Amino acid sequence: MDPTALSDAILGDTDCHLGAKMRSFRRTFLILVLLGSALAAQTLYVKDGQCVLFLGDSITQDGRYVEDIEAYLIANYPKMRVDIIKLGLSSETTEGLTEPDQPLPRPNIHDRLDSALEKTKPAIVVACYGMNDGIYHPFSEERFQAYQDGVRKLTARLKAAGATAVLMTPPPFDAVAAKAKVVSAGAPQFGYNTPYDKYDTDVLARYCEWLITLRGEGLMVIDVHSPMVEEVKTQRERTPDFTLAKDGVHPDAEGHWIMARAVLQAWGVSDPQAPRPDVLEIIHQKWQVLGPAWLARVGHKGNPMPVDFEAASTTAAALENKARALVQ
Repeated sequence: MDPTALSDAILGDTDCHLGAKMRSFRRTFLILVLLGSALAAQTLYVKDGQCVLFLGDSITQDGRYVEDIEAYLIANYPKMRVDIIKLGLSSETTEGLTEPDQPLPRPNIHDRLDSALEKTKPAIVVACYGMNDGIYHPFSEERFQAYQDGVRKLTARLKAAGATAVLMTPPPFDAVAAKAKVVSAGAPQFGYNTPYDKYDTDVLARYCEWLITLRGEGLMVIDVHSPMVEEVKTQRERTPDFTLAKDGVHPDAEGHWIMARAVLQAWGVSDPQAPRPDVLEIIHQKWQVLGPAWLARVGHKGNPMPVDFEAASTTAAALENKARALVQ
């Protein structure tokens, strides 16, 4: 139904009791509201029927920000079906660098990327890398170049597969929260267990700045690092030990929501509010089942335990339908 017809249907017979000018004003106002709602739906970056794949390291494997996004879309766009797949892998990088104290080489997204694309067939791929890519060392041009090469290789492969790449800056490293294990420049060893105390300002911030320059090449780059840094700065004016990541690396629920909010805003949602807790809890249950199943199906060098993908998918679909029923 077009907006004019819909406005007539809504106003109905009560319209005849109004003066001609008032009738015209009310009808015009209602049409504008309806058009505004339609336009908001049309300009949402993700579209009905699309598959959106999220790649990243342990922050994405935890992926509460992905669950926040999915729960928000279900609650606020209940008639739209977007197939969101969370496929982060702990410790992963874009270039395969590994610090000396790691017992095994860090996984490299390029070792499983072809399998992921073949099995998910995404329209959009959201990638969040960087936290591990500097391997917790002081800044190095060589490592920085390796990161740039890894990101460019990733975006080129996505383009070749017909998928749109969306890049996220890495969340910040919180040296205050990780103060028990950070070391300063000149230390004999750096790594996840002994991170450089200026890893965020000297390394991750530079990686973020470079990622943002890729907007000039037509890529969507979503900055989650800046709003998280600002939130910590603001909160510490009142609570000096406030943090969004108790271990310095992995965001808590509040940190994940800041990440999700930045993504939703980049996708056209002007003022996203936190998703309904009841919907979010069911989506979390869904990914407790489906996350390991997808990791096993795509595969990686860590030899994941086999999972019955069909059974997991059936359970996950039932949980998603349960979440959707709450907002019908």
